[in-house]
Order: sequence, then structure tokens, then C-alpha cells
Amino acid sequence: MNLLRTKSIEQSIADADEPGRKLKRSLSTWDLMIMGVAVAVGAGIFSVGAKAAANFAGPAVTVSFAIAAVTCALAIMCYAEFATAIPVAGSAYVFTYATMGELLAWIIGWNLILELFTAAAVIAKYWGIYLSKVFALMGADVPPALTIGGVDLYWGAFLIVAIFTVLLVLGTKLSARVGNIFTLIKIGVVLFVIVVGFTYVKVENYAPFVPAAEPTGGTGAADVLKQSFFGFLTGAAPAQYGTLGIFAGAALVFFAFIGFDVVATSAEEVKNPQKTLPRGIFGGLAVVTLLYILVSLALTGMVSYTQLAEAENPTLTTAFEAVGDTSAAKVIAFGSLIGLTTVIMVLLMGLSRVVLAMSRDGLLPRSLSKTSDKRSTPARLQIICGAAVALVAGLTNVDLLEEMINIGTLSAFVVVSLGILVLRRKRPDLKPSFRVPFGNVLPVVSAVLCLYLMTNLAVETWIFFAIWLAIGLAIYFAYGQRHSRLNERFSAANAAVNGGPADSASTASKPGDEDEFTRA
Repeated sequence: MNLLRTKSIEQSIADADEPGRKLKRSLSTWDLMIMGVAVAVGAGIFSVGAKAAANFAGPAVTVSFAIAAVTCALAIMCYAEFATAIPVAGSAYVFTYATMGELLAWIIGWNLILELFTAAAVIAKYWGIYLSKVFALMGADVPPALTIGGVDLYWGAFLIVAIFTVLLVLGTKLSARVGNIFTLIKIGVVLFVIVVGFTYVKVENYAPFVPAAEPTGGTGAADVLKQSFFGFLTGAAPAQYGTLGIFAGAALVFFAFIGFDVVATSAEEVKNPQKTLPRGIFGGLAVVTLLYILVSLALTGMVSYTQLAEAENPTLTTAFEAVGDTSAAKVIAFGSLIGLTTVIMVLLMGLSRVVLAMSRDGLLPRSLSKTSDKRSTPARLQIICGAAVALVAGLTNVDLLEEMINIGTLSAFVVVSLGILVLRRKRPDLKPSFRVPFGNVLPVVSAVLCLYLMTNLAVETWIFFAIWLAIGLAIYFAYGQRHSRLNERFSAANAAVNGGPADSASTASKPGDEDEFTRA
């Protein structure tokens, strides 16, 4: 059993052209840039910054956003180098398969499914809740959930997931055009909020910029589970604010930057990926970072962070209500709804592309990777993903797992950053159109920063993460390892060398099996 076997880049590219499993290249630089903004600028811009300021960093939440942005930028550089070298669907999963072997590739793919599925379900549920708030502001009482047989059904989640599942089945370009319109609208709403917010700014609210660290006041098991994993490992008492609070805030607001690894999953659907991918990804990241920093400056300048901390669930609306501008709540509610809409679309697309890549390789059932002859979209898989997301979002308390999104993303970022070092050593002949500057320094810095941010997530998040990994490993050894196309090619090659019959499962001929299966 060779768990470290790698799949050659040439084979990955060849598999992407397999008849019946091909995707259509239709996306431009503009589409990618808007896609990054679409998935990153959601309702989080109106809430996650307020939570981080209230509970972790105070006015220094701006620094938290900057740290998260720099960490994301370093990791995305590594993604861009990989994506221009291996322009196929699957993102970090494919990159890891080509450098670090099948087992780790499965783990990263499994973590990407965790990230994208959980994010899509959580945000779809929030979309339904925000929709009810918009109705309430218009004077209509429409509850976010209907009780059927004692079960709360969040109907909004079913509605929005169904709409975008249909759009994605009809074509990636069509869904991108719809997403572009919604994204431009929400950027306009965010700019409006920033301009109005700065009219209420008082310089004294920025002091102290970095509040002194203080204990949370809890000592029970529940409080320990909520503290950062780093604090737990070092034996520090549960606390908030101070320098560590800035990094804890960065770990929280990192949620706002998860979209850019999703953009890399679209590499196989991009026109001229060697030029388009880096431009689109970095253009979107620049826009998002600027918007987040401006929003956080307006937020913490409008009211003291202590006022935000008094609210049970602080948001931008909390700040506007504190300064007496209740009319802004309508704009924020509308902006949140529009913001969430495009996030759901991009996450659903990213989820199906990761599963498609794993299915092509046989680690998941091969039937999932079939694409439509007419539109070249994975219609069957997209419908399955949409139905699963809608059921979990509409029927469960999925928002309890919100931090799982961050840990899934950061784990992928760590492996991709280190994978660049392996790729350069194993394949010095490759000449990707984009290379991370300063040699091996920045990929190492990226991996260290991402790992450190992971340790700033809560202890209970790590416990859930360990359970998720255990389930994933069980599935891999029960199904994926035995059905892997790479395993079949290894078995067939060994049988040919030894002169004996190959395992029956290994000799099944599939299109492309005669191609090179690995390269040192």
C-alpha cells in the first residue's frame, strides 16, 4: 500500500480532457476578480468585523484584517503558482496529489469539502434569516422558519440553493453573469455604508487602539472549549484583547477571505489560465482588503468597542443604532441579503468542482464526475451538492460549526504553501507564468502564519476537526484507496513487472489509464 504515491501533472491535465468529464473554458479575468469579491464580500463584512472588535481586538481589528489579508495573499500566491502550472479543477486537492501523495491529497480534498459544504450551508441559512429581516423592514411579517411536525424548516435556504443550483447546471458563464450583477450592487451598498459611517467617526473612539488584555471571567469546561487552542496549549487563562486578541481576531476575520481558494477551483474553466488566474485572484483580493479595512475603521470610529461588546450579537447595525441612524439598518439588511446571494453561488460551484476532481481519480464514485454533453457542467453532481446543502441548511443548527469553515481553509493553505517547495524540487523543468517571489521564503512564512492562525481557533473547533478527519480517513481506507485509479495503475504495472495477474479491480481498463501515472 503506497500512500505517498503522486499523480503526475501531465496525467492531471490529461484527465481533465477525458470525454464526458470535461469542463468548458469560458471565464475571463474580470469574471474571476468579481468571483473573488462575490464570495468574500458577504454579510460577514457587516458582522464579523464587529464581533472581532467587540470580543477580541477592539479598534485594532483593523490590524487583524491586515494580518488576515497578508496571510491570505501569501497563500494565494502559492495557489496562483500551482494553478498556472496545473490549470485543472480541484484546487488544493490536485496540487497536493501532484506533490505530497494520495493520502494527504485525500485529507486536503476532504477538508475542502468541509470548508465549502459548511460555508454554503451556514450562509444559505443566514440568507433566509436576512430575507425575513428585509420583509420585516418593509412591514411584512414573514418568519424565517416554518414548523412542520415539530421540526423547524428554514425555507429561505431551500429557495436560494435551488435557484443557484439551476443556474450552475445551465452553465458557469451564465451564473457568473448573474453573480457579476449582484456583486456590483453589493459593492455599491458597502461604499454607501463606509461613506455614511465616516460622517459619525470620533477620534476618541480609537483609544485605546489595542485594549489591555483581560480575563473573560469564566473557568468552567465550556469556557475552556471556547478559548483558543494556542491558549489551551500554553496553559494561559481564557482572556480577550491585548496582542493575542489581535491574532485571535485575525483568525476570526479570516472567514472573510476564504473565497480566494474557491476561485482557484475554477482553473479548468478559465480562458488562458496562465495569465487570467493571477490577475483575477490578486485583483479581487486587493478590492476586498481595501473594503474590509475601510469598514472596520468606520465601525470602530463610530462607537467605542465597549459599546459593541455590550451587544449580544454585534453588527454594523449595532453601531448605526448607537449613533441614532436607524434608517441605515434597512440599507445594511438589503446589502447583507445581496452579499450572501453571490457567496452561496460561488461556494456551490467550488464544492462541486472539488468533488468532481476527487471523483475523476476514483477516490469518490466515478459516476459523480460525468458532465453534460450540451453545457459541459457536472449537472448530476451539482444537483446532489445543492440538495445536500439545502437539507443541512434548512433542517439543522449548522451555524454551530461556523469556525469549521476557517480550519478547513487554513489547513489547505498550509499544505499548498509547503507543496510549492516540493513542486519546485520535483519539477524544476516547469515554468509557470507566475512564481511566488523571494524563493522559498514566502511559502514558508505563509505556512507558518496559517498554522498559527489555526491555533488561534477555539478548542472545540479542533475537536470537531479531529472527528471530521477520522471520518474522512475511514472513508478513504474503506473505499477511496481501493478504487483509486492511481492504485489500479500501480497494481497493473506491478503485475506486468512481476509477470503475475493483476488484481481484478486493478485491471479494469478506463480511458486514459495507459498514460503516465506518476513522475518522481
